Amino acid sequence: MNTFEKCVVKPGAKVDLAKISTDETFGWTKSAAQEQTKKNLERISKLQELLHFEGKRGLNLVVQAMDTGGKDGMVRTIGGAMNPAGTRVVSFKAPTAEERKHDFLWRIEIAMPKAGEIVISNRSQYEDVGIARVHNLVPEEVWRGRYALINNFEEKLSQPSPEIPEGTHVLKFFLHISKDEQLRRFRDRIEDPAKQWKLSEADFKERAYWDDYMKAYSDAIANCSTEKAPWYVIPADNKWMRDLIISHVVAEYLEGLNMQLPKPTVDIDALREKYLTGVDVPPKPSAGRPNHMGKARQSAKKHFHHKQ
Repeated sequence: MNTFEKCVVKPGAKVDLAKISTDETFGWTKSAAQEQTKKNLERISKLQELLHFEGKRGLNLVVQAMDTGGKDGMVRTIGGAMNPAGTRVVSFKAPTAEERKHDFLWRIEIAMPKAGEIVISNRSQYEDVGIARVHNLVPEEVWRGRYALINNFEEKLSQPSPEIPEGTHVLKFFLHISKDEQLRRFRDRIEDPAKQWKLSEADFKERAYWDDYMKAYSDAIANCSTEKAPWYVIPADNKWMRDLIISHVVAEYLEGLNMQLPKPTVDIDALREKYLTGVDVPPKPSAGRPNHMGKARQSAKKHFHHKQ
């Protein structure tokens, strides 16, 4: 599993997405990857609840990709392993009229995790150095200046505060697919009535800017991968490989936080002595053997079908 470290972008490293494989499998087969992913998701489920109950830090998972890159699929897979009580998914599309009145980071900041919460960002502040650059929505000096603003913002998130004593951790994933794979996925959407609603002609027109997007994302990842908020470039042509790598990274990261459950606020020994000493606690009914109430329900069910 250490081979997945190849996906992380070291601070200061140069990045050329055009030269990075989109279908790398690191020697894994689909069946083995899916089995390991299942185990990773079970770990994430337990660790997310621990983070939630500990209530000392937040985690922001940033997901960026080209159209059909698998952002929604990643959200379903990773988010689906978590307790909804401690997670949120936020999607950043074209800015609203209200959002345009503020700095580009305003809408991002107000969506960040509270203590004990995980927020998955489906698109993010990196739209403002991606599509804004490709389509000349702002001058070059503006989008170039945003790299430093983003780094400062993510560094600030990591700092302890009264609201979040251990700060907010940030992990960023670029789901890297090939141009050919995108076309295959567009075709699949056209042929599948259940997915046709996802399509727009603009999606196809954006393919003309593919190389520009690769350059924009390469520069953004290179300029904004830091120790506190690293970027991972995930080979995502194979959805099962995407899920394996991201589930591994998230599980390992959460485990490395060494989280602890809060200490009891009551005297456990006193509670045990007061309420359980001398009390005969009934055993839990054996699985597969219905108790009296279960037998009564079964009898009633048979009677109902007989009457029918």
